Amino acid sequence: MSGVEVRFLGTGDAFGSGGRLHSAALVRSAVGSLLVDCGPSTLAALRRAAFDPNAVEAIVLTHLHGDHFGGVPFLLMDAHYASGRTRPLVVAGPAGVESAVARAHEALFPGSGVLAPRFQVTYTEWSDSGAAAAGPATVTPFPVRHSNVTPCYGLRLEVGGRVLAFSGDTEWTDTLIALSAGADLFVCECFGYDSAPPHHLDYRTLDAHRPALTCRRLLLTHMGEEMLARASALGLDAADDGLVVQV
Repeated sequence: MSGVEVRFLGTGDAFGSGGRLHSAALVRSAVGSLLVDCGPSTLAALRRAAFDPNAVEAIVLTHLHGDHFGGVPFLLMDAHYASGRTRPLVVAGPAGVESAVARAHEALFPGSGVLAPRFQVTYTEWSDSGAAAAGPATVTPFPVRHSNVTPCYGLRLEVGGRVLAFSGDTEWTDTLIALSAGADLFVCECFGYDSAPPHHLDYRTLDAHRPALTCRRLLLTHMGEEMLARASALGLDAADDGLVVQV
């Protein structure tokens, strides 16, 4: 494989707007594969794409809201009981990621919190101080503005000779300018058109700042119903479940 392939497994919001699956993107290159976010529907989406979940080397999480990380326990259960995984797995995310996954695991599968996988699982916490290795990628987290309760990040990935940027969920912040600077692909949330719920981004605000974004391609995701209805009519470059982009 030359270059990098990004397969959008889920591009929906927390409410399943437009019937879309929860947030997850599979990033593949000659040096390996990883997931950016892992919503509850991710395992099913991987199987639908005929991609072996055991080939995923790392899961990198923008933040610890259920629609972005709730699929991790399902992947761990599948790997332990069904798929017979043996290769190590890295799960990287904001501070507290390991305990958050453990709590979700126990809530979804009571009594399984003491599960000892037959494979090595390494948890890594993002730091504002710099990049971290995660499977085949080097990932640099950028703090964004989405929650006053839990830390949230946009992620900039260097993988397979390409630079990919993912906003995660956020309202507008000038951090997005640095996050996306010169990136081959910038995947940016855009929940609403004229306005959005608190701590989310709308298209008019994003469009007003578009000249400052120096990414080579901007791709919208995480759209609500109103934005979905307008996106096709406006001819916007937007992701859909199953979209595959070669970078």
